[in-house]
Amino acid sequence: MTEKIYKTPKGDIHYWINTEGANQSYQLVFLPGLTAAHRLFEKQLQEFEGKYPVFVWDAPGHDTSYPFEMTFSLKDKAIWVDEILKENGFDNPVIIGQSMGGYLGQMYAQLFPEKLKGFISVDSAPLQTQYYTKLELWLLHRMEPVYRYYPWKTLLRQGTDYVATSEYGRALMKEFMMTYDGDKDRYAKLAGGGYKILVEAVEEALPYEIKCPARLICGTKDHAGSCIRYNKAWHKKTGLPIHWIEGAGHNSNTDRPEEINEIIADFMKELEGNK
Repeated sequence: MTEKIYKTPKGDIHYWINTEGANQSYQLVFLPGLTAAHRLFEKQLQEFEGKYPVFVWDAPGHDTSYPFEMTFSLKDKAIWVDEILKENGFDNPVIIGQSMGGYLGQMYAQLFPEKLKGFISVDSAPLQTQYYTKLELWLLHRMEPVYRYYPWKTLLRQGTDYVATSEYGRALMKEFMMTYDGDKDRYAKLAGGGYKILVEAVEEALPYEIKCPARLICGTKDHAGSCIRYNKAWHKKTGLPIHWIEGAGHNSNTDRPEEINEIIADFMKELEGNK
C-alpha cells in the first residue's frame, strides 16, 4: 500500500492505495467508521491486496487526516471519495463501508449510481428517514454536547468495549481512541460532527436507493445504537441479503475477520460471474 495525500480547501486527506491486483475488473474501496482509522480494515487488506486494487483512507478529521475544517457534509465526503478514485483510475469501485463508512457508501450510491458496482454495509444502517424515530433524529443533532459531558475514561471504555467483542477488535479500537487522549474537545467535535452530518443527510430525504448488487452485514452483539433493529428493517423492506455474524459487535470485521473476508470474496465471485 502506498500512502498518498489528497488536498481539499478544508484540509488534507491521507489515504492508502495499491492499484495492482490479479483481478482488475473491480476495485475494493474500504471506508472505516466514525473515530476509526484506516487500520480498521487491516485484516481485509491483508486478504485482498494483490487480488484486487484496494483503497482505504483516514476520513477527514480522523487520525492523519487532521487538522481538517469540520464544516463539510456527507455529500462533500462522497465527492472527495469520487475525485480520489478517479485520480487513481478506480472506475469500477465496490465500496465496503463500516458504520459511518456505510452511510458514506449510500451517499456515493445516491450521487454516482452509474459508477458504483457493488456495496457491502458492515454494521451500518439505512439513510432513509422512514427508519428513524423523531427522538433519534433529535438526539443525533445534539451528540457533541453529550460527548463533552462524559468523562474521558468513560468515553474510552465505551468506545472500545461497546464496539467490539474480540480482544483484537477492542485493542485496535483503543489504539484509535488514544489518538484523542488528552484532547476530548477534538473527539467531541469529531464524533458529534459525524452524527450531525449523518442526520442532515437523513433529513434531506433523498431516495438513497442501492441500484447495484449489495450485502448487509451485522454482528449479533452489535449494541451501537439501534443497529440490529435498523438492519432487520432494512433487510425486510429491501430484500437485500443479510449476514448475521454470530458473537460479533459493531466492528464485526475485526471480531470475525475470516468470516467477513469470506463474505466479501463470495460477493466478488458473484459480481465477476454476472459481468
